[in-house]
Amino acid sequence: MVQEERTVRFDHDLQIEAYHFHGIMQKFPNHFHEYYVIGFIENGQRRLSCKNKEYVIGTGDLIFFNPLDNHACEQIENKTLDYRCLNIKPEIMRKVTKEITGTDYLPHFTNPVAYRSEQTSLLHNLHEMIMNESPNFKKEETFYFLIEQLIEEYAETPKETEDGVNEQKIRNICQHLEAHYKERITLDDLARISNMNKYSLLRSFTRFRGITPYRYLQTVRINEAKKLLEQGVKPLDAALQSGFVDQSHFSHFFMEFIGLTPGQYQNIFIHHVK
Repeated sequence: MVQEERTVRFDHDLQIEAYHFHGIMQKFPNHFHEYYVIGFIENGQRRLSCKNKEYVIGTGDLIFFNPLDNHACEQIENKTLDYRCLNIKPEIMRKVTKEITGTDYLPHFTNPVAYRSEQTSLLHNLHEMIMNESPNFKKEETFYFLIEQLIEEYAETPKETEDGVNEQKIRNICQHLEAHYKERITLDDLARISNMNKYSLLRSFTRFRGITPYRYLQTVRINEAKKLLEQGVKPLDAALQSGFVDQSHFSHFFMEFIGLTPGQYQNIFIHHVK
């Protein structure tokens, strides 16, 4: 029999809750919340009732509950459920939505279920970062992109207006990342430097550079680490000197970017030394 697990995290950076229910059988009676719930079925099936409409939801399906949406759910054929969700207070949703759209309002998700949604993987990645208490930069970046996609795809929202890209501000951000890659950098730092809100910064930077600020920073760090490895610096020292928090974190990104471990890359140069 599957051991039931329930894990809850409050993310102080994002000011949201994350729930992970594994192997649960519980039936939830008709109820509502005063906050948004954005979740997905990781494994299993449920019969959902929301605002007097019935749905059968399963693996990969996204679920949206606006504040005060009444809903209930129960298991199907006594099967267990694996479920992850984010709970977002209206004031947090309003703040993020204003940064994304430029309009001060609360989005309304028009349908409580999105079957086999493309955004499930992005929500899963963000949820994992919260559960693992990951550093704020990439986590916050993922949160903004997720909310943007969900609003655009599933919510009623005023037509968004685009201001265009301020190329000089993006160049200033790049210069800052290249000069301070060894330091701890946050989206707040970059927003302050560029005099942009965080979402506008993310969107403009990504359009101008083709990658997110976080990926740009990690690319700068990897390139600096490569130079150190080529000079014979030990991988651990190369990791710390190029701004990574530990060797494991460094090795993961190095393999992802280069396709080799730091040691394998360094051996290329060691073997060419006369």
